[in-house]
Amino acid sequence: MDQHYLTPLFEPQSIVLFTGPQDQPDKQTPQALALLAHLKAQPFKGHITPLDTSTTGTLADLAQVKADLAVIALPPGEIMAALELAGRIRVKAALVLSTGIGAQQAAEMHRVAQRQGFWLLGPNSQGFQRPQLQLNASAVGDLASSGQLALVSQSGALTASIMDWAKQNKVGFSTVVALGPHTQVTLAAVLDYLASDRHTHGIVVYMEGIANARRFTSALRAAANAKPVVVLKAGRKLAGNAAAQTHSSAIVGSDEVFDAVLRRAGAVRVRSFVELFSAAKCLASRYRPVGRRLAVITNGGGPGVLAADWVSELGLDLGLLTEDGARQLQPLLPQHASLSDLIDLSEDAGAEHYRAALEVASKDRGIDGVLVIYSPKFGGDADAVADVLVQAKPRMSKPLVACWMGDASVQPARHALADALIPSFRTPEAAVGAFGNIASFYQNQQLLQQTPPPLSHELSAPDVEGARLLIEGVLTERRKVLTEMESKALLSAFHIPVTQTLLARTAAEAMMIATQLGFPVALKIDSPDVSHKSDVGGVALNVMNATAVRDIWHEMMDAVHERVPDARINGVTVQAMARKARGRELYIGVVTDDPFGPVIAFGAGGTMIELMNDHAMEMPPLNQFLARRLMERSRVHETLGAWRGAPAVDMAALEQVLLRVSEMVCELPQLREMDINPIIVDEHGAVAVDARIVIGPAAQTSPGRAGRYGHLAILPYPARYEQLWPLKGGGEYTVRPIHPDDAQALQAFMKGLSAESRYFRFVSSMAELPPAMLARFTLIDYDREMALCAVVEEETVDADGTKHVRERIIGVSRYITNPDQTSCEFSLVVDDAFAGQGLGSRLMLSIMDVAREKGLQEIIGLVLTNNEGMLRLMRSLGFTVRAYPDDPDFRLVTHPL
Repeated sequence: MDQHYLTPLFEPQSIVLFTGPQDQPDKQTPQALALLAHLKAQPFKGHITPLDTSTTGTLADLAQVKADLAVIALPPGEIMAALELAGRIRVKAALVLSTGIGAQQAAEMHRVAQRQGFWLLGPNSQGFQRPQLQLNASAVGDLASSGQLALVSQSGALTASIMDWAKQNKVGFSTVVALGPHTQVTLAAVLDYLASDRHTHGIVVYMEGIANARRFTSALRAAANAKPVVVLKAGRKLAGNAAAQTHSSAIVGSDEVFDAVLRRAGAVRVRSFVELFSAAKCLASRYRPVGRRLAVITNGGGPGVLAADWVSELGLDLGLLTEDGARQLQPLLPQHASLSDLIDLSEDAGAEHYRAALEVASKDRGIDGVLVIYSPKFGGDADAVADVLVQAKPRMSKPLVACWMGDASVQPARHALADALIPSFRTPEAAVGAFGNIASFYQNQQLLQQTPPPLSHELSAPDVEGARLLIEGVLTERRKVLTEMESKALLSAFHIPVTQTLLARTAAEAMMIATQLGFPVALKIDSPDVSHKSDVGGVALNVMNATAVRDIWHEMMDAVHERVPDARINGVTVQAMARKARGRELYIGVVTDDPFGPVIAFGAGGTMIELMNDHAMEMPPLNQFLARRLMERSRVHETLGAWRGAPAVDMAALEQVLLRVSEMVCELPQLREMDINPIIVDEHGAVAVDARIVIGPAAQTSPGRAGRYGHLAILPYPARYEQLWPLKGGGEYTVRPIHPDDAQALQAFMKGLSAESRYFRFVSSMAELPPAMLARFTLIDYDREMALCAVVEEETVDADGTKHVRERIIGVSRYITNPDQTSCEFSLVVDDAFAGQGLGSRLMLSIMDVAREKGLQEIIGLVLTNNEGMLRLMRSLGFTVRAYPDDPDFRLVTHPL
């Protein structure tokens, strides 16, 4: 049970082979011929048994055949029989190498696999490779050399191209998987496996589409939390929709939403095949994520300037030497060298100058990574300079990338760099782009660590029930578009400041309201059938007196009737003009993507919003950190500080509005689109001047699984599971879901356990959790697993006498959903100092309640036979305890939910 469910597929000990009659190659498929050639060229380390679907013999004969994996490369008409036969010999996984099988026939194959209890990679898969097992169960080319990089691709042709490139560039792989369409084992499932695969240290993904957004996002987050992940996605769609009912829907494209998903998942996206190779080079070099400051060491000003320009273009920072570093390096360089921005060694530089510059830059605290550029010069020695990098790399803790310009004269140097696993590129732009991928991974890892709750604790509680009643009322009227009055009422329910707006049904009413509010006022048509009011003459600003209000009323009615004859008109809204003379007009929107659900957009607002096309995006839920990063990614962010004589805006107020919008998105699944445009912000605060909201059926990011937040691709921190309980003998403890900030507390808890308790929990004598395991235990996907920790507050005193209150973890219960999606496996460990206080019972009952709420039907676990205390607890809670057939050292404990 401690093995991943795809282990029999990717780490088989034995294989049964269905390739048709091996003595009649003319009757074999191209995939079968390729498979047999590969297996002959590189003999598999395990055991292979050939089988024929027309095999004659008794069931007793078949019973003698045992295998982990069945590999099937047969004509389409014979595949079903092979799958049935594989099921009868109890294989745990199957691979179908084929092409051109339709969705209906594929679904029948999936049903066979499900009924027989094995996992199916295929049909239409081009197979997989596991070089460390010498297993080439694929039709994509020769076995790759062994390495620590995994490749997962939804295209067999692209996989073959990458494999060919990798051979030339000496890039090795731990795993290569060519999925193809209609496979049962999905991209998400493979990512989930690779996240915990000990042979894989980096993952490259080529994808074209997904079926289950929640499952994909969850698996991607788990993988990117454990190791670098780079994604190339095809099928980038143009933004824009002529029938859009809000600005948000008109300007936000699905491809941009995918960018937001990848950022939040901690992965890096590349835009081209060339960039994918660049990223693969960097991952093969096992560079860890770093900051954005790239120093450029060059012997030519032109290439260095090109690199610096591209650094700026990609939003990176040029790494500059500190004063100490520059003072130390200057005497060691040629007379004409310059250190003002680039580390320009001048044309006179030799290998010894590169060595000095690289040594200083690698230790300088103002630099996160180093790009070394070499331009061929008369009398220069490209090989000697390359050797400097080869010798320096093992001692460097920062990423090192190289650009040897030219061609014929620098080929040996490039080979030397490749042999040393130093990413080397032909142009400065490509080299900077490669470093940009490493830096993006670092930035996205910070976003990955954020797990906000659906409602912000620091903000006053919104009127969620009132908002839901308002939406239900609109849906009852079979409307989708809320009027401005209704939209602002919804914003007010979540405490978003709005301008006072009153509806006038006649010109006389409009004059009276305007007089009471005070001039100048804004008049806007109120109609559920008009999406963009200004386009039909339905907006008038800065109306200065009652006579103008009356005249504009009639003109507006005539204009709207003429341009939209069938529009239902409720009247005209009247509101005082927002008096923010130096305020900035911004826009905050929501759009619902298929399949990723709602996404929040932010940018410059006003009537020219589509033309300006300034919008940054983030997946909900947001916290303060994510809200701030969202604003920083927009172009309008530069104007929010002191700008052209206007004081800086109230950023805290703007952040609060974004957090409130996040709350709306989380708590109102029917909210499909929203515009707050403009929202005017200055040094005194923010106010929403206009709003438009579209509602409809809730999005489903995970088909077949709804739940309270089924419309979100990333589940919020489940604060509703927090409970306060009394401790025996006085005091109290809190049971709450674990979150990423608990990593150090969990490590301290682990170190404080007795050797026996650690062994009972991990069946290991390890004294502390490795970093990867610690990250996996604290940054979890609350949809498929849950970890509840019991914490007590302790007071500590610093050396200077300052008192601090910190949380101490005293127990953890956890479950992980099994692949069948109906049962889960649990674990439990309690601090030895708190044994016998009912903590174990409370943690188990609480974790069972969560699993029950998720719709799971059974909770199971493995307990060491000599762990009498745990077995006693399980029986007291009503668990059934029985022998575990796979290992007599364990007992299998189960409980229906």
